[in-house]
Amino acid sequence: MSKRKLQHAHLPAGECVSQLQELLRQRLCHQQLPDRPEGLEAQHKHLLELLKRTSVHGESNSVLIVGPRGAGKTMLLKCVLRDLQEEKEAEKNLLQVHLNGLLQTDDRIALKEITRQLHLENVVGDKVFGSFAENLTFLLEALKKGDRSSSRPVLFVLDEFDLFAAHKNQTLLYNLLDVSQSAQAPVAVVGVTCRLDVLELLEKRVKSRFSHRQIHLLSSPTFAEYLGRVRTRLGLPDHFPDGRFAADWNASVETLCEDKSVEEVLRRHFNSSKDFRSLHMLLMLCLSRVTVAKPCIRPADLLEASRLSFADAKANMLHGLSILELCLIIAMKHLNEVYEGEPFNLQMVHNEFKKFLQRKSNSMYNFEQPVILKAFEHLQQLEMIRPVDSSSAKTQREYQLMRLMLDHSQIMEALQKYPQCPTEVKQWAMSVFG
Repeated sequence: MSKRKLQHAHLPAGECVSQLQELLRQRLCHQQLPDRPEGLEAQHKHLLELLKRTSVHGESNSVLIVGPRGAGKTMLLKCVLRDLQEEKEAEKNLLQVHLNGLLQTDDRIALKEITRQLHLENVVGDKVFGSFAENLTFLLEALKKGDRSSSRPVLFVLDEFDLFAAHKNQTLLYNLLDVSQSAQAPVAVVGVTCRLDVLELLEKRVKSRFSHRQIHLLSSPTFAEYLGRVRTRLGLPDHFPDGRFAADWNASVETLCEDKSVEEVLRRHFNSSKDFRSLHMLLMLCLSRVTVAKPCIRPADLLEASRLSFADAKANMLHGLSILELCLIIAMKHLNEVYEGEPFNLQMVHNEFKKFLQRKSNSMYNFEQPVILKAFEHLQQLEMIRPVDSSSAKTQREYQLMRLMLDHSQIMEALQKYPQCPTEVKQWAMSVFG
C-alpha cells in the first residue's frame, strides 16, 4: 500500500483511540533523550570535554551541575554519557557508579553500593578495613589493569549531592574528592544538586579538594514555550495510520489550547512548577479520559485533571477517619493553639478530649483508654502526627512527644466534607478554630 493510501486509510474508531493512547503514553511516560539538549549546548560541550579527559586521558576531575528541579540536569548528564560511549576508549574502560543522597543515607550504605556497582563483592569478601579511606583505596587498587600500570577510570555521579554533605564528617565526599585531586587513580566526581548554596554546606577540608567547577542550568521556559510543549506533546504525527482521525485530533488540540479556561489552568500549573514532568502527569490524566465515545480532550477534562493533580492527599485521608480520630485531631489542634505549636503527648490529648465530653455529657463518646491509644497510633501510621525525635521511642507511649502534621485549612475542609459529622463535633471544632 502506498504512503498516501496508508495515511488516508480509515481505521475503526476503537483502534484509532487505542493507537493514539499507546503513542501518547509512550511519549509522556518514556522520555527519549534528545540528540542535543536544547538551549544547553555550551553546558553539554563543557561536561563532555571534562569527562572525556577522565575516560580517555586518565585525568581526574570534579564538577557540580546546579539548577532547579526540572531544569534538565539529569537529561544533560544522560546525553553526555551517551555521547561519551561513542568514544572507543571510554566505552571499553570507563566504569560508572551512581549514588543518590535519598537512598545512600550514610557512608556505610554508600560504600556497599560502590562495591556492588564495581562488581567487587568477591574481592572484598570478609576483609575488615580500619577506615573509609582504606576501603576506598582498596577498591580503586582492585580496578587496576593486569599489568598494574594504570587503573581504570571511574565516574562517580552523586545525585542529590547536598544530602551527602549531611553525612557524618562528610567522609564520603572528602575521600572521593581527595582521590580526584591526587594522582592515585583517574576519578571524575559529578555532583547533581538543586541547591545554589551547596558549597556553603561543605567543610573546609572538603571544599579545598573540590575543583570549584560548576555548570549552572538556570534557563526558565516562558508560558508561550510551556503552551507549545502541550501542543507538541499531544499532537499526532503525519505518519499516524488514520490521516483523517489525526487531522481531527490535532484540530481539537489546537481548539483546546486556545480555550480561555484551559489557558488559566495551564498558567496556574506553570506558576506552580515549570517542571515539564508535572505537565506530562497532567496530560496523562487528561489522556485517560479519552474514549471511543469521546475521542478528544475537552476543557472540562483538563479542569478535572488539574483538580486531581492539585488534590491534597492528606486532606483526602482525613475523610476516611473515624469520629474518634477526628476528635483527637481537633484536640491536638486546640493544644497547638493554646501552647503556640509546642509538641504534645497522648495524655494531654486525652485530657483535652475529656473536657469536650464533660461539656457535652454525651455517653456515645466514652471510649476506653486502649481504644484511644489505638486511634492515636493509627494517626501516627498515617503520618498525620510524628514523634519529635527518634530517642523518644524509649519513652512510654502515652508520654511520647508528637507534632501535628496538618494545617488549619486541611482540618476544616475535612470537617465540612465529612459524611454525617455529628453537630456537637463541628461546634467544638468551630469553637477551637475561632
